[in-house]
Amino acid sequence: MHQTDNRTFTFKLFLWIYALLYVLAGLNHFISTDVYYAIMPEWLPAHSLLIYLSGIIEIGSGVLLLFSGVRKLAAILLIVMLISFLPAHIYMIQMAPFMLGKILITPIIAWARLPLQALLIYWAFYYYNK
Repeated sequence: MHQTDNRTFTFKLFLWIYALLYVLAGLNHFISTDVYYAIMPEWLPAHSLLIYLSGIIEIGSGVLLLFSGVRKLAAILLIVMLISFLPAHIYMIQMAPFMLGKILITPIIAWARLPLQALLIYWAFYYYNK
């Protein structure tokens, strides 16, 4: 395999992983809806609408990432969505420790989600630039 072939393979592999991550996360909004209600700040309106809309955006963006002609749009949607999730992550930090279903969300776990969001935003920005 040539270096160009390796780069192409790696690019496609991580693109598929990133896309699949969002499709699965989006589906989870419809399967485990109660989890998302638990982490939404009370001041946000229309919790159900926001949960289902974000699930649709995640699924749609994940699929769109796979098509080069709309990859930039998908990346922008993901970046905006990930930034819009920040209030929920801050709310989780304020609530920690708490049980989220069967998972104990400790302060460390809640804080760790912020750098994870930054990584996911960077990853989307990477695909925006490709």
